[in-house]
Amino acid sequence: MSAPQLPVLDFVLSNYKNFNARVTRDALLSYWQHVSSGGRMFWTLAGAMSSAQLGITLAPAIRAGLIHGLSVTGANLEESLFRLVAHRAYRDFPDYRYLSKGDDTQILEQRMRRVTDTTIPEDEAFRVVEKVIVPMWKNASARGERRFWHEYFYELILALDPSVYEGDAEACWLLEAARRRLPLVVPGHEDSTFGNIFASYVKSGECDPGIVKSGIEYMADFYDVYERLSEGAGLGFFQIGGGIAGDFPICVVPSLKYDLQKPAKPWAYFCQVSDSTTSYGSYSGATPNEKITWDKLTETTPMFVIESDATIVAPLVLRALLECQAAPQAAAALIARPQR
Repeated sequence: MSAPQLPVLDFVLSNYKNFNARVTRDALLSYWQHVSSGGRMFWTLAGAMSSAQLGITLAPAIRAGLIHGLSVTGANLEESLFRLVAHRAYRDFPDYRYLSKGDDTQILEQRMRRVTDTTIPEDEAFRVVEKVIVPMWKNASARGERRFWHEYFYELILALDPSVYEGDAEACWLLEAARRRLPLVVPGHEDSTFGNIFASYVKSGECDPGIVKSGIEYMADFYDVYERLSEGAGLGFFQIGGGIAGDFPICVVPSLKYDLQKPAKPWAYFCQVSDSTTSYGSYSGATPNEKITWDKLTETTPMFVIESDATIVAPLVLRALLECQAAPQAAAALIARPQR
């Protein structure tokens, strides 16, 4: 029998020697060491990673047990669903840097919403999903039910008939997370297309705003989630981009310690992949050791900052981790190989 092939891991180990490449390699190896030793990993998604189809590698990583919880923006949550139900109607604009204002006006008139080099089709995505989720909101309003924002999307995506899928179901991270009832936090969900749509139904009196649990309730629930996930070898933190998706969940440790007066393990690992370079006053650009002063990390926490495009780095890291998970002995031998 031939030896298992781990081409991405081999490529990273052979080529990623210095600068952001070295940090990527070291963060990858530390991640694998953590989860292979029984630790868990919590991911945060900012930006437009779902529109950029991160689910191609994120969904398999969830299936493989490499990701144990997520904090995502409302946009990333809904855009994973859009890619599943409206994938064929998306249009790409590889030359987006050279579009004129007139070009973008034409895109608007075609009922498309541009996200960098791709566009979300309003009628095939927003309006199709609206037809399904609005009755759910109205029924919850009538019954006085209250749920977290993501729980409506979990119910919706699990209820969809596979015949309506246009995208690859195996590449839909939201579907995989829903199947596994993965712990999910959606801070600031109001700042999303369906957050706006929900607000319009509240304004018209057709939906009760109380059917969606608040961000405060998300944190109150996350206390218990963090304590459970951090048992044993601890819970790591892998952050894509900046913003509230990352800012919100990382605060759970000091809040447990200082606000609830409970013992709490520090985060066991920290990595941020972002093109926001270190700068004054920017949380997204803050170095990890600043978080030591907020009691979120400690001086012994493995810390990594990869200043690069997350659409390039994250799939690479995930693919290498999937290779390690599929062939751990071969991965251990490759990692132990002397590097030149």
